[in-house]
Amino acid sequence: MSISIKDIEAARGVIAGTVLRTPMLPAPKLSALTGAQIFVKYENLQVTNSFKDRGALVKLASLSEAERRRGVIAISAGNHAQAVAYHAARLKIPAVIVMPVTTPFVKVAATRSHGAEVVLHGESVSECQSRCEEIQSERGLTLVHPYDDARIIAGQGTIALEMLEDEPGLDTLVIPIGGGGLIAGNAVAAKALKPSIDIVGTEATLYPAVWNALNGASLPIGGPTLAEGIAVKNVGKLTLPVIRELVSEVILVNEAELERAVNAYLTLQKTMAEGAGAAGLAAMLARPDRFKGRKVGLILCGGNIDPRILASIMVRELDRDSRIVSFRLTIPDRPGVLGQIATRLGELGANILEVDHRRLFLDVPAKGAKLDVTVETRDAAHAEDVINAMAADGYQPVRIETGAAME
Repeated sequence: MSISIKDIEAARGVIAGTVLRTPMLPAPKLSALTGAQIFVKYENLQVTNSFKDRGALVKLASLSEAERRRGVIAISAGNHAQAVAYHAARLKIPAVIVMPVTTPFVKVAATRSHGAEVVLHGESVSECQSRCEEIQSERGLTLVHPYDDARIIAGQGTIALEMLEDEPGLDTLVIPIGGGGLIAGNAVAAKALKPSIDIVGTEATLYPAVWNALNGASLPIGGPTLAEGIAVKNVGKLTLPVIRELVSEVILVNEAELERAVNAYLTLQKTMAEGAGAAGLAAMLARPDRFKGRKVGLILCGGNIDPRILASIMVRELDRDSRIVSFRLTIPDRPGVLGQIATRLGELGANILEVDHRRLFLDVPAKGAKLDVTVETRDAAHAEDVINAMAADGYQPVRIETGAAME
């Protein structure tokens, strides 16, 4: 093992009084959703809104005076960047952060706000590597690796110490995997305290690097994912052996499952989760039978999500639940018809969100029109009632995608 429980306990002493001991609370609504008894560790409440504060501080605190004067460099899609920038500023250590050009603006802006020099390069974290090495060599900087560093791993492992102190009865931890620092550290800590505990990892389906390594597979890696914080193509040399030894299974989650998990945290728990931060819950939504009846600890490991993306997710989930519904009606093109339809929808209890006349379709008579209507409904059954009523009124409703209707 690259680290031991003693390393993690020592790391806890380093961060004490500086990094928040975040709350872990029962989540009865998420429990009802999944069939498991869920407790959530709210690492999104850290100063930089992610667990990365822990490992970054442990690493920075270990530097010599000469290393501190020269400065540090890090590669990150956002959360590690913010943590290194924030704690480097606190410790008066110059910091350079190399970030992919695809990093959400909210994370780039937050990193710069802490005083770090930000260099944007490449489409992914892996493509930042060469630029990072160039700058590191030119300036003599110390690399603060996002996951493949013993002190980083030890710092992240302090989370499990707190979780099992707060809730000793946990029998399962579900932990997101990018490069593996978070799950490796917490697997070591949890297994040391409770050898029987089940450690389950989760990766985005588009970035199954660890899953491939564990299963001798070659699933494709790459593509735009909501979970950009765990969009890692390379497996950590220090983290993989720990994962292989202590993690029972790695579950892949698709984009729809990640969206559903982010939305569940927001609407049910009233808290902000980015895609990577919600990956543990996404795994439980993908495989509810795997966790049914278990006492599960989830690490909400990050809350830095672009507000525009979050708004889009909420609308998409309303569409999936048929609480926002769009349909196309065929209507006679004469005065008063639109008012009649609006009145009818009001009688049916549907709230009109958007209406669009389309008169130039060739499959419509010259004296007819198509009417695209987007409405808010109570649930899927109510949506079906509304569409059936429109059919009974002779308007020939055809269900269409909400996004297409609102373009």
